[in-house]
Amino acid sequence: QVQLVESGGGLVQAGGSLRLSCAASGIILSINTMGWYRQAPGKQRELVASITSAGNTKFGNSLEGRFSISRDAAKRTVYLQMNSLKSDDTAVYYCNAVVVTTLTTIVTSWGQGTRVTVSS
Repeated sequence: QVQLVESGGGLVQAGGSLRLSCAASGIILSINTMGWYRQAPGKQRELVASITSAGNTKFGNSLEGRFSISRDAAKRTVYLQMNSLKSDDTAVYYCNAVVVTTLTTIVTSWGQGTRVTVSS
């Protein structure tokens, strides 16, 4: 069993910044990709950013200039730094991790979500 616990969401004014954190715990041999997705009301869940164990990153939809992602392997934690926030960034943000739990098992886990609200 793998648990992902997110923190750092909240209310921020447009133009402001937030930093989200997600810590993994449980039965973990190693973690491959960690990332963040978001889902706005009435919209599909979409990729925000992901980072592999090698440090390769991927961003969704023109977010790279404002958002950055990093991870601390020792802490099993991934961070999402969000700058110059816009009202369109309002959504529930979900942490995601691809975790090797045994020599033959890889699972994809999701956090419970943390709400980010950007006021204009």
